[in-house]
Amino acid sequence: MPRQRRGWAMHSAQNSMPGHSPVIISLLEPVLLSMIKENPRYGYSLLTDLEAINMGTIHPGVVYRTLRDLEALGWIESQWDTDQTQGPPRRTYRLTDQGENALNNWKNELQKVQQVISGLLDQ
Repeated sequence: MPRQRRGWAMHSAQNSMPGHSPVIISLLEPVLLSMIKENPRYGYSLLTDLEAINMGTIHPGVVYRTLRDLEALGWIESQWDTDQTQGPPRRTYRLTDQGENALNNWKNELQKVQQVISGLLDQ
């Protein structure tokens, strides 16, 4: 965790820091992969879907940067959808086979972390 983010847990809900906790941001990559696997989507749709699953309002720049990183890794691919009748073309993201493997690895790792969190919360 970057040094400047240490101490974030000391902020209460009433006195919250701007932005999100490092825990929520660390889940962005597997959440995006999972959403794109479920249904190919464009960026704005992903932003609204993140809010719908209670991840809050994550800055669009963070989401789009993560999408570019996932595409550079070969985990997703995108293409411009120019068939729309209204508005500018949209970039639609799809999961690749390599992205499917990455998502499965994320799921395995999250199951391990879930056990650690359960143990911590039970104390």
